[in-house]
Amino acid sequence: MMESYINHISYYLPEKILTNDDLATEFPEWSVEKIAKKIGINERHIAADDETSLDMGIKASNLLFQEYDIDASSIDYLLFCTQSPDYFLPTSACIMQNKLGLRKSCGALDFNLGCSGFIYGLSLAKGLIASGIANNVLLVCGETYSKFLNKSDKGNRTIFGDAASASLISNEVFGLSAKIGGFDLGTDGSGAENLIVKAGGMRQPKMTAQEVDDDYGNTTSDADLFMNGPEIFNFTSLNVPELVRSNVSKNALQMEDINHFVFHQANAYMLNHLRKKIKVEQDRFPVRMNFCGNTVSSTIQIALRTLQDEEAIKTGEKILLAGFGVGYSWGAVTIELC
Repeated sequence: MMESYINHISYYLPEKILTNDDLATEFPEWSVEKIAKKIGINERHIAADDETSLDMGIKASNLLFQEYDIDASSIDYLLFCTQSPDYFLPTSACIMQNKLGLRKSCGALDFNLGCSGFIYGLSLAKGLIASGIANNVLLVCGETYSKFLNKSDKGNRTIFGDAASASLISNEVFGLSAKIGGFDLGTDGSGAENLIVKAGGMRQPKMTAQEVDDDYGNTTSDADLFMNGPEIFNFTSLNVPELVRSNVSKNALQMEDINHFVFHQANAYMLNHLRKKIKVEQDRFPVRMNFCGNTVSSTIQIALRTLQDEEAIKTGEKILLAGFGVGYSWGAVTIELC
């Protein structure tokens, strides 16, 4: 089977920054120190009112092309992961193909996944390459969860930031690359309502959403993002450790063979809990989210690029990537730097 490699990663963060000081001013009962200690985030970037996931995905892709001197005509397939598309139709990836100047013989599609989106995108890209359909896949992830958040929702506003990432997945090695290994993927739709925006689709049109006051004094509606934090925590605590063990085994490795475990950067409290459950030392479990927050489908890529820029990862090392969240959906893959 033809091998596939993650060759390059770039990301884009919007200009507007929401700091912990800003949030503490809005919500005096929340101190800057409390937010930083529990969530592990100092600031998050927020998309402008007229800036969409599609816009950010285009910017991230252009950064990728410029930083690594990639010819747009070399892209055979475009995959765009987003849960906040510009339109129900047409497909955002089709608009992106045109805006990026990709050739018309390039395949393009959207897929709707959140925190596991990068892992699923890698699995799709690897399949396209292994089958001979594509040699170079542009995998773009972009999300503007801030546009789903009620202004009074201090919990979610401390966690989520907006961002987009672009990755080149190829059938050959360019520079510092990572060979893509075996995958583990999982789904449990019974948890769908624990992380959801109920209104806006065909099941419940947005114009029917009514604002109500919840038990905590927050004003909210079905058009806002709802997250049942305790249930999401229980889901990850139950499923992620087994996901990790399964993926290590699938790749014919032992836990001690993995140099770094790069998980979806959800929040510091959850990540530290998962690290302890899988019994991994802190120096093998990097967390890189304090400057951007939980960017949903781009967290792993931002962490990987940051580690690369810090020269904290090197040739020959094995990294287990794991994403998990909305859906419920989860996935893991082990990559080897080459």
